[in-house]
Amino acid sequence: MQKKTSNAQRRTLDLEFRGGRVAETSNGDYGRRPKYDLEERLLEFTAEIVRLADALPNTKAGNHIVGQLLRCGTSPLANHGEVEAAESRRDFLHKLRICLKELRETWRWLRLIGRLQFAQPAELRSSLTEVEELIRIFAASVRTTEKNAK
Repeated sequence: MQKKTSNAQRRTLDLEFRGGRVAETSNGDYGRRPKYDLEERLLEFTAEIVRLADALPNTKAGNHIVGQLLRCGTSPLANHGEVEAAESRRDFLHKLRICLKELRETWRWLRLIGRLQFAQPAELRSSLTEVEELIRIFAASVRTTEKNAK
């Protein structure tokens, strides 16, 4: 019989596989980043959001959107750390849902930025693609956790 561990003792996939990251080679090249390194993806996405926010116009509307985008667009990285430190399955699920909620809000602000043509289409397309993928990842995690809780 397998011993049960609390969620606080469980590691999320990106941490379980972190040791599998390819190290820097002698010629300074890095290997391909694994697709399952969620923390690294969230870090890069957050940096992308910050760069995008810095490029938005310094107008009353632009400043409002920047503030909203920075709050929701940087939140998933910090909240993912909270997911990893969850104290129970219920806490774990709650924090996953917060990440998902913030990603969905980010998606909406990015769409508004596109509608207002405040950013270059290629730059915005990259952010929208990544946030949509992150939403799918977190939605699947929520579904799996809910299913396993029953």
